[in-house]
Amino acid sequence: MRVAIITESFPPDVNGVANSVVRTAEHLVARGHEPMVIAPQPALGRTRVPAPVPYPVVRIPSVGMPGYPGFRLGLPGRRIARELRQHGADVVHLASPFVLGAWGSAAAARLGLPMVAVFQTDVPGYSRHYRMGWGERTAWRWLSRIHGRAARTLAPSSSTAAELVAHGIDDVWLWRRGVDSALFHPRQRNDATRRALARDGEVLVGYVGRLAVEKRVDLLAAVVRLPGVRLVVIGDGPARPSLEAQLPGAIFVGERHGAQLARLYASLDVFVHTGPLETFGQVIQEALASGVPVVAPAAGGPLDLVQPGRTGYLVPPGDGAAIASAVAALAADPVRRAHFGIAARASVEGRTWAAVGDELVAHYQAVCGLSSVDELALERAARPNPSVLPTVVSTVPTAPATRRARASIG
Repeated sequence: MRVAIITESFPPDVNGVANSVVRTAEHLVARGHEPMVIAPQPALGRTRVPAPVPYPVVRIPSVGMPGYPGFRLGLPGRRIARELRQHGADVVHLASPFVLGAWGSAAAARLGLPMVAVFQTDVPGYSRHYRMGWGERTAWRWLSRIHGRAARTLAPSSSTAAELVAHGIDDVWLWRRGVDSALFHPRQRNDATRRALARDGEVLVGYVGRLAVEKRVDLLAAVVRLPGVRLVVIGDGPARPSLEAQLPGAIFVGERHGAQLARLYASLDVFVHTGPLETFGQVIQEALASGVPVVAPAAGGPLDLVQPGRTGYLVPPGDGAAIASAVAALAADPVRRAHFGIAARASVEGRTWAAVGDELVAHYQAVCGLSSVDELALERAARPNPSVLPTVVSTVPTAPATRRARASIG
């Protein structure tokens, strides 16, 4: 199949949308399909140059998003329709559509091309954090219009699927994300890395992700104050200067990728995520694959990923004290951390990018009217039930007052 992927983000951007698009395109090439990516032109002066890829990438003129100029918004124009015709697209994949995806969906509709829309970014939620010029209701109306042009919408988590249905978006299916469980693996745990980050043998607690207002990394202020704990912040973004002031004693290592990132994950004792707007939470899945217990908010994607009391803890969103309490309980109990880590790894071992990529191809085939054996499996396993959602917030055991947090052994 010839697949046109119209995405709001692509490398050199570092985020979940860009990563998913790269993985999707790689899988399509591996399966003998012909993808093309249409993405915004990156900002001038970006120092990180994306690696060459075995498929065409079309860059559309863009402008910086108000309040976050590093994120680019694709501008409307006739080029999208021209590229769709020249590629001979059989199906259009809209990756987290909102701006460029809106123009792309309109062009595809005019050309009579079937579309699959992948919802990934909680733009209505983001509107509470950035001055985008629209409110939540307006954002939802805009999204409903875009997704209404698609034959089906793919949601990354149960709660996100239910929210889409609640806002009038039809034909919603679950399509989760894969994880590279060979790269992100407990065997990447590195004693030299641990010594460099925790010189006095502290318990290493880590955050990985973009440093931006909506990620609420500021909620880790209470974690920094825990005795015997060292916070490691992996990532970069516009909020870094303020966070360095708010989190004294934390180690900021900047962006890391590939094997270096995998070593950092596996060398942690606890992974903590703070953002309440995650529709999935790929960094959580990478931490689980690395055998690290997770503390995350009981909202959005983490509800599907974290098994409370087995692979980590879910806490009320926006509650810094609850995050610190959960971290303290794990920091004080290396045996519990070890058990949680084993269960964490086991919980994601079957979630390969190849498996979820094949599911996606089955969705393409379905909207193109092609018969597919996999379609029946998707119907049974992926059609969401909005009335049944995990909403539990785990009860975190209190760390004994007489026991100080200490580093795990091994």
